[in-house]
Amino acid sequence: MRIATWNVNSITARLPRLLAWLESSGTDVLCLQETKCTAEQFPYEQLRELGYEAAVNANGRWNGVALLSKVGLEDVVIGLPGGPQYDGVEEPRAVSATCGAARVWSVYVPNGREVDHAHYTYKLGWFEALRTAVAEDAAADRPFAVLGDFNVAPTDEDVWDPAVFVGSTHVTPAERAALQALREAGLSDVVPRPLKYDRPYTYWDYRQLAFPKNRGMRIDLVYGNAPFAKAVSDAYVDREERKGKGASDHAPVVVDLDVRPTTA
Repeated sequence: MRIATWNVNSITARLPRLLAWLESSGTDVLCLQETKCTAEQFPYEQLRELGYEAAVNANGRWNGVALLSKVGLEDVVIGLPGGPQYDGVEEPRAVSATCGAARVWSVYVPNGREVDHAHYTYKLGWFEALRTAVAEDAAADRPFAVLGDFNVAPTDEDVWDPAVFVGSTHVTPAERAALQALREAGLSDVVPRPLKYDRPYTYWDYRQLAFPKNRGMRIDLVYGNAPFAKAVSDAYVDREERKGKGASDHAPVVVDLDVRPTTA
């Protein structure tokens, strides 16, 4: 069973690349973030033609998440149970479902903006709600994982130059403590292998030639419970998909599991 996560940075802008990647990659389940469309605008039909069902949580703003599956979508939950609001709105940042042998969450954690910003406090509250929401699934016997854009680099090794990020979000002790708390719910970091260079970065800014200079960050993460982690046979960053015209600023993270991809 092949599961992947990808911040596509607008499914409308990236649709031809997304469809081509799905056809070539052999992915059974794909977690998408930053769809930037409404649920009504989502390309259900084009994806259905490739054999994918879709569960979507989107309102047309800059966030939005989805789950695409060739192996079934059952017990779908839209949103983060108990999650905080920002400016009185529950943002579309989570969707979960049982896909074949695994329970999967696609999440787009708030950016945080600046350390003294209200969005940063919201980000930490969102992490706390996520930890509570996944605790039962994390302790279960079936493979379970939370995948997505976490907007946190777990360690200094996960950014190209730690000195550049001093005082910024994505690397603060509080954000990293939130990741640690999530792991303590029974999840572990499935670290992918890089296909080039020595660090498996997943995001490179569009500016200042960050991608060709490999000035990246690892912020797209896969956190799995013990049955999920035990079943992992390979994990890698598909860096090739960050190349070329019209690419997202994130690359897909792909995980192969030694479990049957279809339901019993």
